[in-house]
Amino acid sequence: MEKSLSKIFGLRAVIEAIQAGKTVEKAFMQKGLTGSLYNELNGLIKEHNIATSFVPVEKLDRLSKNQNHQGVVAQISPIKYHEAEVLIDEICSKKEKPLFLILDHITDVRNYGSIIRTAECTGVDAIIVPKAGSASLNADAIKTSAGAAFKLPICKVDHIKDALFLMQSYEIQSVAATEKTENTLYEVDLNKGTAIIMGSEDRGVNPSVLKIVDAKAKLPLYGEISSLNVSVACGAFLYEAVRQRL
Repeated sequence: MEKSLSKIFGLRAVIEAIQAGKTVEKAFMQKGLTGSLYNELNGLIKEHNIATSFVPVEKLDRLSKNQNHQGVVAQISPIKYHEAEVLIDEICSKKEKPLFLILDHITDVRNYGSIIRTAECTGVDAIIVPKAGSASLNADAIKTSAGAAFKLPICKVDHIKDALFLMQSYEIQSVAATEKTENTLYEVDLNKGTAIIMGSEDRGVNPSVLKIVDAKAKLPLYGEISSLNVSVACGAFLYEAVRQRL
């Protein structure tokens, strides 16, 4: 597809892409690299907080289709991420009851894409994700989103807690989806400015985030399986917000 995530490789090429302001979704680097160009690239990666995996050369060979990658392959994002402070201010100045979605380290790309699609369909104003430790917006995620990734603003932040403190300054309530509460989703008032937080597939919302949210809510479960797929749970939360706002 035209707007899918693309790859570049080679030390100098990746350095120049970062310096040119390209959004690098993730860098794959060969274990044990040394040299001045590597040091320059590594410094840029740390400066821009780019997600990085150190991998065997065989993986880089596959990613570059056996071309001269010089020990590094980078994935370039097909979208331009928004600055959280600017976007949140813009949305809150226009809408009385904005709806935000914060994804706390969602790692499965298809879940990510499915969540983006549902968020666009339910009128979410923006999605916020951490810069490191989240799924890449790759071709699979974009395909699963049915193109919604190109329609819905997405922000990357250094830390989820930074986004929550910013939300609080705009009187946006934060509601975490978690089983660590007695309150069900249907007891929470979502008919006001709200940021819904969905946690990672295996660990849920980070405990440090749970400490500072305004409300916690869970979905009632009546079967023997103790949890829902995160994209399904996210849909339930978002459509409850829709129901309350109708």
